[in-house]
Amino acid sequence: MYYGAYKNLRNSAWHCLLEFGIAQLPVDIRAIAKQAGIHLVQNSTVQELLPTERGKSFFYNNQWIIVYDDRNETTASRYTIAHELGHIFLGHELQHARYSETQVFHKKPQAEQYADRFALRLLCPACVLWGLDLRTTDEIATYCRIEKEQAELRAKRMKLLYDRQKFLTSELEQKVFENFQEYIQRERFRIESKRLAMK
Repeated sequence: MYYGAYKNLRNSAWHCLLEFGIAQLPVDIRAIAKQAGIHLVQNSTVQELLPTERGKSFFYNNQWIIVYDDRNETTASRYTIAHELGHIFLGHELQHARYSETQVFHKKPQAEQYADRFALRLLCPACVLWGLDLRTTDEIATYCRIEKEQAELRAKRMKLLYDRQKFLTSELEQKVFENFQEYIQRERFRIESKRLAMK
């Protein structure tokens, strides 16, 4: 993947967090959609998705609509909605954007890969995970309310960032971190207290 594209979608996720006033975990994905004027629809009411699809987005009557499979757990639905928001906010030129059950990352079209990366960075901002000193799959899954599979991907990326100490290198990332400061200070105390109690 080209770094320029990665930087763009990374920055897009940060802009989204800032624009919609997100200042704590788990990221309120429904509030983002509502503020952006994006209508969320449960598939059980419209029967729009194919059996292999978790969600799709489309533009109808001058409004973006995201249909998601509401039979899934909340953690899965949150990721699906974030993925579809990725298509919309990244400006993908799609009439329909469908999120299928495809598990093999490199077999997905580029737009789907970008939407996946956007979703993880939106739901699990690295500077916030760093501020809370969250490192494990379980910690990330719990605090970000995402599935273990996505949390594992984020934990692997975070390990690289921790090893390189690549945090707050961008002014935009610093603004995101600043927005989360009060939450980070409050939660960091709870996390450290819990870890001490477990020793």
